[in-house]
Amino acid sequence: MKLPAGSGMLGAALGVVAVGAAVGLSAERYAVGRTRLRPDPEAREPFFALPADRTRRVVADDGVPLHVEEVGPSDAPLTVVFLHGYVQEMAGWHYQRLALAQDNPGRLVFYDHRSHGRSGRGRPESATIDQLGRDLRTVLDAVVPYGQVVLVGHSMGGMTIMALADARPELFGSRIVGVALLSTSTGKLAELTFGLPSVLRPLSKLTLPWLSRGVRKRPEPFETSRRLGSDLAFVFARYAGFGDREVSPALVQLVEQMAANTPIDVIAEFHETFTTHDKLEAIGVLAEVETLILVGSKDLVTPEDHSKEMAESLPRASLVVVEGAGHMVQLERAPLVTLQLRALVGRAVRSAQRTA
Repeated sequence: MKLPAGSGMLGAALGVVAVGAAVGLSAERYAVGRTRLRPDPEAREPFFALPADRTRRVVADDGVPLHVEEVGPSDAPLTVVFLHGYVQEMAGWHYQRLALAQDNPGRLVFYDHRSHGRSGRGRPESATIDQLGRDLRTVLDAVVPYGQVVLVGHSMGGMTIMALADARPELFGSRIVGVALLSTSTGKLAELTFGLPSVLRPLSKLTLPWLSRGVRKRPEPFETSRRLGSDLAFVFARYAGFGDREVSPALVQLVEQMAANTPIDVIAEFHETFTTHDKLEAIGVLAEVETLILVGSKDLVTPEDHSKEMAESLPRASLVVVEGAGHMVQLERAPLVTLQLRALVGRAVRSAQRTA
């Protein structure tokens, strides 16, 4: 079953509840079973257990505790801050964390968004991109009070960077010297079809808001349905997250597990902010900042056209379209994404030195 993306981002986790009606369940379970059993070199990766040099709790402006992990020297002149996507956790940066920690470009900072991963639960009304932007500012103030910063955001993480640019443009070019926007969008998510036939779009626009409200009011039956559909969750995670259907099962399971770790009413609470997200004007704040825009050519959640629109507004930005990759490009094509991030950090450092 295919769901629209501004709703599609909601559907990336909620869709599992309804997908059983549209998929041949027994056939899918047989196929998933065979996929899970095949040899997988990624199967032993400790996705949720990488060591940190320091772990801390940063309290947001409304009292929500944010879980933060640091790798590298606390007095490094450059800090790279990673922001994960919707229904994900910092584990989504697993391969970049491993590789860049060895490079030692400075300090690496990872944190879980509110209501995600090991961070605290926010109130339903705080489930907005603008609040996430304020959370990012709080993390920067607490963890990176001085020195230069490169921000790396995937999907909702990229939108969070745009929210910060909208609210605090003076930080960009002075403190923030580089930005990576991976698989993200400035807006118009409610207009996407996510592969849904056009004849069904009106139905989806009516159904998904109703479903979201129902989940917020009574999450228990939806949570139970989700637990019963683990094989379907695997199918949906592979479909929504990856362009290559032969992708490592362990990577699909990682995406599936991050979604399962996110309470279903949290998933519903963030739905409205994606349908109203519009930061196209704010993207211009990045004009004088070294910027990488990267997206997979098979991204069904934030299609490449959205990245190309951002690149048109930022003629100095580096646009990279990864052929054949899906939404979880940092996992599916980890070496390439890491290579691009290394190059961005290098450009940002050199640019900051020239303007110092």
